[in-house]
Amino acid sequence: MTELSAGGGAPGTSLSVPAAGRVGVRAWTRTPTARRYFFGYTLLAPAVLYVALLVGLPFFFSLYLAMSDASVGNPLARFVGLDNFQAALESERFYTALRNSLVFTIGAAIMKGLLGTSLAFLLMQPFKGRKIVRALIVIPFTLPITISILGWKWMLDSQFSVFNWALSRLHLIGAYGSPDWPVWLGQPGLALLSVMFVNVWRGFPFSAIVLMAGMTSVAPEIIEAAKVDGANFLQRFRKVIVPMIAPILFIGTAFDTVFTLSDLSVVYLLTNGGPDGATEILPTLAYNVGIRAGALGRGAAVSLFLFPLLLPAMIILLRTLRRRQY
Repeated sequence: MTELSAGGGAPGTSLSVPAAGRVGVRAWTRTPTARRYFFGYTLLAPAVLYVALLVGLPFFFSLYLAMSDASVGNPLARFVGLDNFQAALESERFYTALRNSLVFTIGAAIMKGLLGTSLAFLLMQPFKGRKIVRALIVIPFTLPITISILGWKWMLDSQFSVFNWALSRLHLIGAYGSPDWPVWLGQPGLALLSVMFVNVWRGFPFSAIVLMAGMTSVAPEIIEAAKVDGANFLQRFRKVIVPMIAPILFIGTAFDTVFTLSDLSVVYLLTNGGPDGATEILPTLAYNVGIRAGALGRGAAVSLFLFPLLLPAMIILLRTLRRRQY
């Protein structure tokens, strides 16, 4: 406290005025608001540290590799700046993988949305054995990916394909060895559609479950009120259900986009990017260049191109979700 003499006052009298500075800060740290902030940040600290170690360290290490000439046979890496990124942008193979990645992600997202929505509405209907069907529908999503993809590789095999033999018996395609016999994983257009179909088969149950969980949270009274107002099925879905479950849809879309764009297993196990790069996507290109060819720096640079593709989509989704919350 500082003492200021009061002019004209009696001798010995003074005015006490609190001084700003450290005393004020100490007083604020003892307030309930400060304690709440400290308690909240203390609870968040382990999660922040976990995310920093799980995501931050690999990201910065891959950035370090991308800006060096690191390779499997070279124990010492030199700083090369943006040379690896420039080499990727000058490669025609990179643009092919980029185009395939966009087609693969967008096409799979559309098909998952359509199939997931249809399946969710079917599973919401009352019928015998509904619980068993709901349990069985998650099998594609829960099966070990290697086992399921190898099964699809046999079913899409050029000689032993069960689809081809069934279509041949129905006289919808020609005999084995004829030009009308489709080679699912050997023809460029069919190969891309095949890997996209397998990705959709594996992922659309997740979309259906997310949508079904959101639909069950909508109060039946709201749906009945919309029916009384004369809204048909599509109007109820578009103007009542979708706005109410929009946060769940946005989160599900974000997860599905990340999983699809970074899906290495399906393409690698089915075609490894072939034939002639027709199914090459950025994750398989990064793997082939960085791991199989040993050019760790160039492979890391290719993989980091996924970041500017995912970041704008995630920002748009999260900002839209935040606006809808207010």
